[in-house]
Amino acid sequence: MFRPCIDLHEGQVKQIVGGSLSDGGTGLRTNFVSEKSAAWFAELYRRDGLTGGHVIQLGPGNEAAARAALAAHPGGLHLGGGVNLENAKGWLEAGASHVIVTSWVFRDGRLDAERLKSLVAAIGRERLVLDLSCRVRDGKYFVVTDRWQKFTELEVTAPTLAGLAAQCAEFLIHAVDVEGLCRGVDLKLVELLGEASPIPSTYAGGARSLEDLELVTRAGRGRVDLTIGSALDIFGGTGVRYADCVAFNRRAASAP
Repeated sequence: MFRPCIDLHEGQVKQIVGGSLSDGGTGLRTNFVSEKSAAWFAELYRRDGLTGGHVIQLGPGNEAAARAALAAHPGGLHLGGGVNLENAKGWLEAGASHVIVTSWVFRDGRLDAERLKSLVAAIGRERLVLDLSCRVRDGKYFVVTDRWQKFTELEVTAPTLAGLAAQCAEFLIHAVDVEGLCRGVDLKLVELLGEASPIPSTYAGGARSLEDLELVTRAGRGRVDLTIGSALDIFGGTGVRYADCVAFNRRAASAP
């Protein structure tokens, strides 16, 4: 299935090449900056019956836009970016169906089991999405944090997915090395998620055509959803029509 997204940077809806995002802002590569608001996109998704999409705050200055998007599609979107124990409940109360967390549950390059446990206790695993966005190092997938710049010691493997599945409702995984490049999906990662994840997963990164949506559905064994960003016409792309993605979901939902 297709999952929509709203990526926020400095209060605007943008499409950014994932690996170029850094704390200093130097070297940032932007594919698209929308003249429309985050709320406009959220209302579009609500109108077309799309749920489970994610609003991601890429750095500071995005809270007002994020809250407006959640208000426009209450209960229909996940919220990520800067989520921690102190603000998670507030984002859920603001209209997010789930909160997405990554950097906060890692310290010194390792998953902090106590932090994760405290967050689950506070909001419940059914409202939590773990972001395991990753980059390749030595032929293996390692989770990256802090705007995808810092490698952790956590490798994305079948045992990792099985162990963490008991503590969250879904996984969100950006293939950072291909994010925003529109050169095709990381099929190996999609297949890993389809084979090994006991819970729903959303994959993002590199999608460039409607055929990629069909490919991810097959390779992910119907258990992996796909987010399409820079290739989508509503984000200035030419590879995929948003209307075709909506139609794909409707056909899939009506299939026996």
